[in-house]
Amino acid sequence: MKKSPPEKVRHKLENLPDKPGCYLMRNADDTVIYVGKAVVLRNRVRSYFHASAQQHPKTAALVDEIADITWWVTKTELEALMLENELIKRYQPHYNIRLKDDRNFPYIKVNWQDDFPKIEVVRNIRKDNARYFGPYTSSTACYQTLDALRRIFPYLDCDRTITGQDARPCLYYHIKMCGGPCIGKQNRTEYRATVAQLMHFLEGGTDAVLNQLEGQMERAAENLQFELAALYRDRLKAAQRIAQQQKVINASMEDADYVAVAQEPALGDTAVQVFKVRNGRLIGRENFMLEGADVPDADVNVQGVLIGSFIQRFYDSATFVPRLILVQAMPDDATVLEEWLTTRRGSRVELRVPQRGAKRDLMALAGANADEYLRVQMATRAADTNRQTEALQQLQDALDLPRPPARIECYDISTLQGTNTVGSMVVFAKGVPLKSAYKRFKIRGKGSQGEPDDFASMREMLRRRFRRVVEELGEDDPGRRARKGDESWRVLPDLVIIDGGKGQLGIAVEVLDEFNLRERIPVVGLAKREEEVFLPGRRDPAWLKRGSDALYLVQRIRDEAHRFAITYHRKLRRKEQTRSKLDDIQGIGPKRRKALLTYYSGDLDRIRTATVDELAAVPGMTRRSAEAVKEQL
Repeated sequence: MKKSPPEKVRHKLENLPDKPGCYLMRNADDTVIYVGKAVVLRNRVRSYFHASAQQHPKTAALVDEIADITWWVTKTELEALMLENELIKRYQPHYNIRLKDDRNFPYIKVNWQDDFPKIEVVRNIRKDNARYFGPYTSSTACYQTLDALRRIFPYLDCDRTITGQDARPCLYYHIKMCGGPCIGKQNRTEYRATVAQLMHFLEGGTDAVLNQLEGQMERAAENLQFELAALYRDRLKAAQRIAQQQKVINASMEDADYVAVAQEPALGDTAVQVFKVRNGRLIGRENFMLEGADVPDADVNVQGVLIGSFIQRFYDSATFVPRLILVQAMPDDATVLEEWLTTRRGSRVELRVPQRGAKRDLMALAGANADEYLRVQMATRAADTNRQTEALQQLQDALDLPRPPARIECYDISTLQGTNTVGSMVVFAKGVPLKSAYKRFKIRGKGSQGEPDDFASMREMLRRRFRRVVEELGEDDPGRRARKGDESWRVLPDLVIIDGGKGQLGIAVEVLDEFNLRERIPVVGLAKREEEVFLPGRRDPAWLKRGSDALYLVQRIRDEAHRFAITYHRKLRRKEQTRSKLDDIQGIGPKRRKALLTYYSGDLDRIRTATVDELAAVPGMTRRSAEAVKEQL
């Protein structure tokens, strides 16, 4: 339902400039909840308040929270994009698409600024002349990579000050994982050459490093340094084993990243897969999950929106930007993204959707891996019964329930200016969706008469739901037998969640009182603005701890109710848009209606002006049905 913005916001909307820039949306607590960029600020920001934009629950929830809007004017869209990245990193807005834990991704750091560079895993990049590689999805991936490479390129990781005068080396020297510069076995030049090879290997220069190792082995053998030659031989074999795991993609020796996404629209869960190709060789892949990736408009280029947002977040902190980035779908702002990536790299960067050959096949493989990673993540979370049990226990404690709510029902209303008003009821059993128990309601009363009325619509939906409870239980008439096939209505929920604040909660309490169910069914209202949970008879809301399993579960249930309601609402709108006046003519069913529209190419004026004989000649029509068309059309 489209709501009028506060007076302060309306004033800001009237004074937006016709210039590029960034805009910040703030809630009543002055917290930044969304940051965006625009070519024309006035057009973009005002679009959020159009009725069509607020059909999606995420946009509607965002607009409901907006208490103020501020903006920054820039000279170009590129400047706006760069500023947007900085503002998102600074404020971490709730409604923006973000990499999960993007502030904590680990990097491999080579302290190249030192005479004897040491290597470590860090989570922040600093301007200290060190070399950084990453980001990686986990510190485990960093350590596994370094563990494999250290056997090929021994390096320091101790706290010693290297003078070459130490009396004895550490254990790593004896197991051939350190060259022993501390005791003078390696000088500065030799040690740095080894670390340089390691960095080159991390950058994807596999073939060049293999050639270097082979050359070192051969030179040692020629100089009769057989022990050293054997050492290089072992390192070469270890490097070749790693290289064999890297798939050769093409012979062009190019650097490229392949970016593919997979999404579960019902939950907004989104996985991103990045394949890294260096010198024509697939050297590795990274998996990422996105937060806030519930794209508002299902009609837009969803994959392009997600990929564009990921590219901004990922390459803003990536230590290497390849010349070519291949994407599953082209972002709408591809031109400005290419310009920004070019500034990050220092030379031309191209975004491209592969159309044929090996590149298209590898993109398909990246997409399949993204799908699989998302499936595994969702299955892992769904199977985590401990977390679900903990979430239900937390809800019991926070809401003072008599027992953990094994069955939770959530109700939501969806409408557009009072038309095609619908309600949804979603059910979660033991923390997971029970889709077979979902119900949808087409509102027929006051809430569907052109003037939007959330309270009337909610009252009608809840009365229709809970009247069936007492009917099925026979409590309205002890001698009455429950109707067959209605068993699902008999199950009483352990908790009812109403999407809305105190007003909607009051309606729910009235309905439960009406059917004498108030003492048997706990009910709460969930407000959108700050996720407050309102309880009957309490002035102050209850708060679920940020980041808790209970809050995540409640948000997931509420979002599922939004999705289910708006899906039905859109279905009714599409059906209404395709309805013709032939639908209202008695005696004209779907087959005859289709026959008439096909025969007259969908032109109602031609049908209206046709004679009875002409109408009767249409296949499937009779003279009686033709006369009905002439009389009623």
